[in-house]
Amino acid sequence: WSIEDDSISYGLFVILQPPPGHSFSLEQDTTGQPPARPLCIHVALECMCWREQLLGDMLGFLHHQNDKLRRDQSSRLLRTLCTCSYLDMEKVTCWVLVLVRSAWLLLPQSRHCRLTVLPSSRSCRFQLASTSEMDITIEMRFAVQPGSSDTYLSLK
Repeated sequence: WSIEDDSISYGLFVILQPPPGHSFSLEQDTTGQPPARPLCIHVALECMCWREQLLGDMLGFLHHQNDKLRRDQSSRLLRTLCTCSYLDMEKVTCWVLVLVRSAWLLLPQSRHCRLTVLPSSRSCRFQLASTSEMDITIEMRFAVQPGSSDTYLSLK
């Protein structure tokens, strides 16, 4: 965060987690090295059969006998956040913007502050303006943790 004159700016990372039964992996180039920017994050179905058998709390989409269930769950995720099974940051950004706008209307502060969406295609930027002299700018940047690594990759 930073303060300048009559404005406060906040920047925060939002760690995207794959939904149950899916995983994120970093697309490698033909030499086996991570690609140059922009990052290509592949979204893949995982086998969850062991969890279905042990806990019974979710269906194993990948090997479940009901193919319609797998197609419906997978296609909804892919249409909402992905392009050709790759995470699409513009789609993710639009999805988050819709959620924030909807949630903002339910907050008591929405009666006293105006939320304005600022242009950005790979992050979510908002400005809050109130009757006070102070403006607040918030930028939400996205990151993923590919596979089981201990690192997070910024998607901006």
